Amino acid sequence: MLTRKIKLWDINAHITCRLCSGYLIDATTVTECLHTFCRSCLVKYLEENNTCPTCRIVIHQSHPLQYIGHDRTMQDIVYKLVPGLQEAEMRKQREFYHKLGMEVPGDIKGETCSAKQHLDSHRNGETKADDSSNKEAAEEKPEEDNDYHRSDEQVSICLECNSSKLRGLKRKWIRCSAQATVLHLKKFIAKKLNLSSFNELDILCNEEILAKDHTLKFVVVTRWRFKKAPLLLHYRPKMDLL
Repeated sequence: MLTRKIKLWDINAHITCRLCSGYLIDATTVTECLHTFCRSCLVKYLEENNTCPTCRIVIHQSHPLQYIGHDRTMQDIVYKLVPGLQEAEMRKQREFYHKLGMEVPGDIKGETCSAKQHLDSHRNGETKADDSSNKEAAEEKPEEDNDYHRSDEQVSICLECNSSKLRGLKRKWIRCSAQATVLHLKKFIAKKLNLSSFNELDILCNEEILAKDHTLKFVVVTRWRFKKAPLLLHYRPKMDLL
């Protein structure tokens, strides 16, 4: 079967950010027009604008951050196409946390270690173990070791109600994975309060409404970086319901 090799620079325009001209990192797509950028670049841009940087379509008049979403598929493609990019990004993140004197999150440690082992095995000409040996090794591990939630970076949260139209939670202090999103919190609160839909809620940090696709890690880094735990979040009915 004939195959045609494609050079990386031939597709650079499709895997680079229009704002920083670098390869996409934490790829984030505008839901209105499907243009993709680095999350940090797009969030910074939307602090003063409400239109797409590429086509200038209005994302949202007042809350454009609620209409962007993490594009995991695109990010996986970029990491697979650009050699060493993921490992370099993990290294930069570790250096960032060390510079601030903060503990390196577990997910960054894990991804870096995994990437390094993968690269080392290829450089040394090692081959992968067959499927049967992998299955045996997995069966020998204790069942609790397979619980991936335990290796996630954890975030402590205090959920306060700031509306008289809703009651407060009996247990407002929770601890969960940093990879959980604001949407997960909405569903959690809606279930605890017996609401008909989680779409009836807004969750705020520092009096700013959070987009449903924001991870808790992103919220901590961008809105609670230099404050002590727990992360304080407020919930209330959506403004159009008040």
